[in-house]
Amino acid sequence: MSALQQLRTMTTIVADTGDLSAIARLKPVDATTNPSLITKALIHPDNQSMLSETMSRYQGNVDDVIDALTIKIGCNILELIEGRVSTEVDARLSYDTQATIDKALAFMEAYQQAGVDSERVLIKMAATWQGIEAARYLETQGIHCNLTLLFGQHQAIACADAGVTLISPFVGRILDWQKRQQNRQNVPVSDDMGVQSVKLIYQYFKQHGYNTQVMGASFRSTEQILALAGCDLLTIAPDLIDELAAMDIEVPRQLSPSMSMALDDMTRVSLTQEEFSQAYQKDTVTQDLLPKGIDGFIGARDELAQALAAMRS
Repeated sequence: MSALQQLRTMTTIVADTGDLSAIARLKPVDATTNPSLITKALIHPDNQSMLSETMSRYQGNVDDVIDALTIKIGCNILELIEGRVSTEVDARLSYDTQATIDKALAFMEAYQQAGVDSERVLIKMAATWQGIEAARYLETQGIHCNLTLLFGQHQAIACADAGVTLISPFVGRILDWQKRQQNRQNVPVSDDMGVQSVKLIYQYFKQHGYNTQVMGASFRSTEQILALAGCDLLTIAPDLIDELAAMDIEVPRQLSPSMSMALDDMTRVSLTQEEFSQAYQKDTVTQDLLPKGIDGFIGARDELAQALAAMRS
């Protein structure tokens, strides 16, 4: 079996793309999107008719157009996969709990009107305190959430306490930060802070019996992916999925609940908002990467808005 086939026996493989042709070819169980991927997909020449049609339906309101297009892409993806699609709330709402809840409810209503089962949708939002609190409420309403832009253990702990369905720790962005801080061109996977972060989160969740699933995200190499073989889910860009499919190597399992239980016990903690804020202030990785990630997703949405404005003119 290829490395990809072996990996599929122990981990749910998720396609990290909005490219419908790639999803149709790769046949992942689930698919994740973010504003950057949605923008890239929508400005593709193949989608110009969908853009025009949606713009004519929501004349004058760019936010409504973008939201409608986001749902349309989600529905198209769901036609190609058996599992779930993650749909991201506008990153501008990352520090507003009620606005995030309202947008999530609107998204779920739109999916329902399109005939999509709510179990097939994950509402995705940044793992700020406000985003986590929004997810806490949404989960009580039967709306499953995927907390993204996750770089620190404190974020993961708060998500688990909130009962969120899924978290997406960003492996590659942590490695990028590590390389900059340590002025290193190459970091072996054994010393990769992104990989180690996911391993610690996974160990903590399994030792304490949390239902929240861990989905490693934002990979830079197949080495990072294989170092997390056995993680609940891994969301992987199409080019790296293709690389794994071409690899003829043995893939040993790196993570499992039983392996986690055999490791040293990790103390279970629960964070108040003040304790979460204090942990954030001590976590230089999250302090640097979380605001940048939010700004990047806002920038991607702005890019799409500009493209729509250019079409209208």
